[in-house]
Amino acid sequence: MPTTESPYPDNFKELKDEVRARGLLDRVPVRGAIEMIAIYLSMALVFTLAFNWETLPTSSVWAPIGLGFFMTIIFTRAVFVSHDILHLQYFKSKTFSFKISYLFSALIISNSSSWWDFKHNINHHTWCNIPEKDEDIWAFDGAFVPTHNSSIPWLKASKYLVFWGAMFFMYPAFIVQSYNFVIKRKLWGELALMLLHWPLVWGTIFYFLPLSDALIVFATLNLTASSWLAFGFITNHLGCEVIEKEIGEKLSWMELQMRTSRSLKGGAFVHWFYGGLNTQIEHHLFPKAPRFNLLRIQDMTREFASQHNIVYFETSPIEAYVQINEVLKKY
Repeated sequence: MPTTESPYPDNFKELKDEVRARGLLDRVPVRGAIEMIAIYLSMALVFTLAFNWETLPTSSVWAPIGLGFFMTIIFTRAVFVSHDILHLQYFKSKTFSFKISYLFSALIISNSSSWWDFKHNINHHTWCNIPEKDEDIWAFDGAFVPTHNSSIPWLKASKYLVFWGAMFFMYPAFIVQSYNFVIKRKLWGELALMLLHWPLVWGTIFYFLPLSDALIVFATLNLTASSWLAFGFITNHLGCEVIEKEIGEKLSWMELQMRTSRSLKGGAFVHWFYGGLNTQIEHHLFPKAPRFNLLRIQDMTREFASQHNIVYFETSPIEAYVQINEVLKKY
């Protein structure tokens, strides 16, 4: 992983002005609204299939697996869309964006937008890969913090093996963290919306489908959504440079974000699959830039870095996973 002791040139404004001049920071309310409506319509299709389950050719085990995977696509898109709404990529009004996201995330995926905003927007984006502030760097009992020694003996000896298995349980882990946050903060209105997810979505599935089929749908979604999200999220910063707070406070915005983030190679499919998180450097430099524009911004950022002799950390997805595994073994 690239590191540097020399400061980056303080010329981020030059890049930002160029990106803004091309209209790549403009909000996209219409495209954002279309995405949300498409997700709601897709859930309506799920309910329609559930209502008509007995009339469908569903004798094969592949039918509930297929429905579970279809719901996985819906849920993962909902996660990415909610993430983008909270970054104000669609709508300029923060109040409106948060109200939309709270309802959207709670009902579709039973996730707390207030928890995600606090954990992700406030701490992670401001203090990326700074152990004293960024909760994400403490994943797996501080497995990616060089100065931390695990307090769990068995985990310390085998964490690089256990870590990959844990990827298949990220979605329920997110749900647990969401509920812990809203209960501790006494956010009862948001909690009520999150609880509505269960009778609305899963109550429908379990009422209309045979119990065995409903359980297969539930298991398929949780395993595939967890692995999809996990293998997407971990490429962003894990295994990248970790910076102590006193050093991070002295760095420019551009230097901190570029030294602690990893972007991925790939075109339109990679961008869709990773929900735009493959352009992580660009997302951290321009968190309000719509996901639809990040590939163009990536080209500009890569060229800008080359012109000014700035390290631009980019790998293929496979290379990222190899680097992460090497760091797990090292620490």
